[in-house]
Amino acid sequence: TTMTNSIIHEVRAIREQHAASFGFDLDRIFADLQARQSKHAAEGWTVIPAPASPPPEANLALQRTRFARR
Repeated sequence: TTMTNSIIHEVRAIREQHAASFGFDLDRIFADLQARQSKHAAEGWTVIPAPASPPPEANLALQRTRFARR
């Protein structure tokens, strides 16, 4: 749908901008994401670990979020 496509385009643009801010250096991007995760945890956010073995097909209605506020 149009709304889904616009959201996907927006997320990809943000991801591209974030990667560009680190010169597309995967080590620096990863370090930044880890620092943000630590910051969120310190602010009281619950960090939900990725599943050990994801389901074979994505179920969009039930996708988990990485951070959940309690």
